[in-house]
Amino acid sequence: MLTAENAATFERCMAVGGIAVFPADTVYGLACDPSADGAVEELYRLKRRSLDKPSAVMFFDLELALAALPELGPRTRAAFEALLPGGVSLLVPNPARRFPLACGADPETLGVRVPRLPRATAALHAVCWPVLQSSANHAGEPEARRLADVPQELRVAADLLLDGGTLPGTASTVIDLRSFEDDGDWSIVRQGAVPAAQVEAALGTVGSP
Repeated sequence: MLTAENAATFERCMAVGGIAVFPADTVYGLACDPSADGAVEELYRLKRRSLDKPSAVMFFDLELALAALPELGPRTRAAFEALLPGGVSLLVPNPARRFPLACGADPETLGVRVPRLPRATAALHAVCWPVLQSSANHAGEPEARRLADVPQELRVAADLLLDGGTLPGTASTVIDLRSFEDDGDWSIVRQGAVPAAQVEAALGTVGSP
């Protein structure tokens, strides 16, 4: 079980430009400070992923995510509150071009995650630092359910390893909300941990702006 000390160590790792392997709510992930060029480049190198491919920015608290993105409209904010925390990644407009290193080739779109952590890893909800997050595997290879499933190259290179036991093993459902504010349209880009019916039910509770 992770502790408050583990969460503090994770934050220190991010603060000094390190890379961590950590348990999210779906699969094991790699994390670094989204504003640290060197750390982002190293994370992508380890994953064997092109820098023009986007990654999500993960917040460990929903209120921190909403505060970091003040330009979100009322309908989109309501969608965040209906879906998060949870096993989804939300694609939203990024007119302020925040977290550009996470956006890949499209700085006008940002992916956002807020995990719903189980009791064994819930201490990470105390982390106040947003992180650039991607699954702890080589690009195109299976996601890691256990720390031991993370490729050895990544485990050896990481500055911090956090073991949260066995995770569900299905990556997040990716939902495109870029048109949601204007017309209520949304789509699932990648089916994952949260079924489409559950997404539809949650967004059906969101009223007009």
